[in-house]
Amino acid sequence: MTAIHQPPTSPIKITWPVLPDDFILPDDPVDDTDHPLLAIALLQALPPQLIESSLITTNFALCSGINNRIIVKAPDWMYVRPVEPWPHSYPRRSYTPNTEGPIPLIVMEFLSENYGEEYSIEFQHRIGKWYFYEQVVKVPIYVIFQPQTARLEVYALESQRYQIQNPSADGRYWIPGLELFLGIWSGRRDNRTGNWLRWWNIAGEMLPWPEEVAETERLRAEQLAQRSEAERQRSEKLAQRLRELGVDPDS
Repeated sequence: MTAIHQPPTSPIKITWPVLPDDFILPDDPVDDTDHPLLAIALLQALPPQLIESSLITTNFALCSGINNRIIVKAPDWMYVRPVEPWPHSYPRRSYTPNTEGPIPLIVMEFLSENYGEEYSIEFQHRIGKWYFYEQVVKVPIYVIFQPQTARLEVYALESQRYQIQNPSADGRYWIPGLELFLGIWSGRRDNRTGNWLRWWNIAGEMLPWPEEVAETERLRAEQLAQRSEAERQRSEKLAQRLRELGVDPDS
């Protein structure tokens, strides 16, 4: 599904105001319990060098001013880098590109059974998410994922419009800036069995989650212990054989 554009009847004025402290953010509920799990899974597999000095969020206010109105959208997943450390003691609740740092490298939306404004190019009374990401913020990569049906759409900003991208032979999409592939993996995690978004490096290796790293380390330690025990048993058998031949193995 691709948005169809109608040009605004008059030019719009885009500004980049920092969200006022007294601005009341919409308190929309998360669509379903899968969305936070999908978002944190994407974060937890990223290597430390991509997490350092970055802003990685879910359901977090991305701000702009349009015709003197502050417009806020909350992507299901957003990645911005580099971003200066938050200098205040209170929690950060919004991000305004071009004023507080660079444009997000990528935003993602996870679809539920009922579509919302993920494909909306409305730009008058209510600003659609597609229009906001493409025409206002100009986010380079926009991802739409339907976990129930395993439908993954990756759009790149080309000639000021989002163009759908073709996957590799493995069904994955190269994400410039992150220098990683994005694709779908099916399995179980956090008591959820289903489709997940995961990262692969340029060598085709899937980036592991922390529990997978721990399990790999456990298996490696177990194999090392087994090899050590086998070596000990071989040494004992050799020593016993030498004793039977009248040779002191300790001499």
